[in-house]
Amino acid sequence: MRIILNNASMQPIYEQIVEQIKLQVVDGSLVEETPLPSVRNLSKDLKISALTVKKAYDVLEEDGYVVTIHGKGSYIARISVGMLKEERHREIELHMESVLREAKNAGMQSEEIKKMFLLLLEE
Repeated sequence: MRIILNNASMQPIYEQIVEQIKLQVVDGSLVEETPLPSVRNLSKDLKISALTVKKAYDVLEEDGYVVTIHGKGSYIARISVGMLKEERHREIELHMESVLREAKNAGMQSEEIKKMFLLLLEE
């Protein structure tokens, strides 16, 4: 498992951890029943607070990506491919809505936005 933190980012560190683990599950780098590093070990490796790692693991467990077995550790949960795709689609949709709001706030018309999108899609 590879986690790279960006201390200059406005995104909280625990969210960066959550996002990167989710992406590794989606792309197949982390598969079902893969053990995650202990909270203590990951916090030591990343040079961050154990509470930050614990918060990230708690969020991952709430979202269904991780199962924690007390006394044994945290593992990647069984996740359906359909659920993963649906979540990624939802995230992309939210990003697209945000970009559309920005474009409209900048005074762009629907036709301009469509042309820009189609141009970027071709690249």
